[in-house]
Amino acid sequence: MERLVTGLNSNKIVMPTNVSFEDRNRVRQVVYYGRVSSEHEAQLSALANQMQWYDDQTTYHPNWNVINKYIDEGITGTQAKKRPAFMRMLADAHEHKFDLIVTREVCRFARNTVDTLVVTRELKNIGVEVYFVNDNIWTMDGDGELRLSLMATLAQEESRKTSERVRAGQKISRDKGVLYGNGNILGYDRVGSTYVINPEQAETVRMIYDFYLKGYGFTKIAHELIKLHRRDASGFVKWDCTKVSRVLHNATYMGYKCYLKSFRNNYLDQKSIINRDESTHMYVKGDFEPIIDEDVWYLCKEMREKKCKERGVKNGKVIKNGNRNSTDIWVKKAVCKCGCHFRKDKWHRNKSGLTYGYICYNVANNGSKSSYLKAGIQDTEGHCDIGVIADWKFNMMAYYIFQQFSLNTEEIKREMYSFYEQHDITAPVDEETIIRNLNHTIQKEKNKIENLTDMRVGGELSKEEYLARKEKISVNITKLEKEIDEIRRRGLTKKIVTDKKLTSQELFELLEAELDFTQPKIKEGLIDAFVNRVTPRTSLEFDWYLNLFPHSDSNEEYKEIMSFKIEYNDAHSYREKCGAILRKNQFRDLIVHVYA
Repeated sequence: MERLVTGLNSNKIVMPTNVSFEDRNRVRQVVYYGRVSSEHEAQLSALANQMQWYDDQTTYHPNWNVINKYIDEGITGTQAKKRPAFMRMLADAHEHKFDLIVTREVCRFARNTVDTLVVTRELKNIGVEVYFVNDNIWTMDGDGELRLSLMATLAQEESRKTSERVRAGQKISRDKGVLYGNGNILGYDRVGSTYVINPEQAETVRMIYDFYLKGYGFTKIAHELIKLHRRDASGFVKWDCTKVSRVLHNATYMGYKCYLKSFRNNYLDQKSIINRDESTHMYVKGDFEPIIDEDVWYLCKEMREKKCKERGVKNGKVIKNGNRNSTDIWVKKAVCKCGCHFRKDKWHRNKSGLTYGYICYNVANNGSKSSYLKAGIQDTEGHCDIGVIADWKFNMMAYYIFQQFSLNTEEIKREMYSFYEQHDITAPVDEETIIRNLNHTIQKEKNKIENLTDMRVGGELSKEEYLARKEKISVNITKLEKEIDEIRRRGLTKKIVTDKKLTSQELFELLEAELDFTQPKIKEGLIDAFVNRVTPRTSLEFDWYLNLFPHSDSNEEYKEIMSFKIEYNDAHSYREKCGAILRKNQFRDLIVHVYA
């Protein structure tokens, strides 16, 4: 809060130029500066006392002509830029409205040594002196800056000690399980030092968790809540992704109080840092009734983390972004020969309905190889030339592949069942991939230690808590490093058993219930179970890799089991079954290679 008390004449003062700065009995144009660090009643009373004290000073100095009084209420002194009255006073000083600033003591002026010296030097250069009454420091004196720097250092040290006392108090509050915040939390009403469930709001919270478990994203949940006219904590039917995210992140709903979600970078800047590393949060069981079961909350937490993808490391911190997994079967299965996945786009609409096309992300983001060549650019390394592939072509190829199996379905079922029953499938694992994954996990653990160190420096953690958590993480790092050494020492001679996609019984039941290849569109469950991936060589030639037998993803372990061509008559017949029309000039023959 800023308070400005203006004298009778606040116009610009014409400062005399023929006076000696050493003459303190000359007529001075004076302003007072006062500050209290909080708006508590005791502090405001202290401010009133400061103002009375300044008035008394005026009677002791008849040569002082008081122009203004600048007062900052409820504001810390560690940063000058956060004090509006102080900044206004500096602006007025540059306009030469006064030549003397009187303040009671150095700690009222600033608790930051750098700010104190920089500001007083700046004022001195424009002919404005600062007088610290209790410390008897005049900044125009020869030893004024030396004495000021000593006093400012003491004031800064006092600020550091105050910050430590505050953090120690917070630690005691956490140990006692004190409830933070004003109680404006959806689902609860704060009664004294605890929470009481608000039945109507609690139902909204449960809806959010139920929607999320069903696979709804934050945006869709927000839209559903608006449709249902559910009110937020402020009583408004107003929802967005941020509000939904806060509910799903809040451990209060499972009956816990969560601490260390943010911390200050240091006692001078006082910048609040959000602690996004949830592994360093402190959870304390509360004395209030939960709205959501712990199992449900942690399941949603696991789902949230799976939807985040690590995009890299910046300043030693892992950067994560949302990773939306498409539910489209061909987005999941189609992989371009350049290694990129495909994006599903609306292509065009005709009498048959809306048609979708799949485009390689490499082409979509960087342009096609042919477009570079047309522009006269010969360096096309890394560019792809696969065109857009219509969705019905993927469905048609799947239909004809599974039609081949339907010629002898019973024999296929028996052979696959027997294979799963009789074979213990093992596959060698790439050594470098395992080591790379372990090193990545080690880096994440080291980042946790850096977060803990920041919190320790900021006073959020006691020495004992810091050492205990650091020790636990260090043990994990040592264990992972030993695992890497062991892998390199033994040369990875041990084979690791791969997880079977289906148990033999599950496979048999699936084959019995789902092997119906007569419909033009094969069930997505079958495609998901039996198709590993589809890779186009060109826009007219495709490689299909099937999961008929378990093995690793390397192409060398797949053997070609069939190859066929889909001509216009085949495609025309398929499109007729789908209720669509296909003209001859709209189709070119497709070549399909099948591997298993």
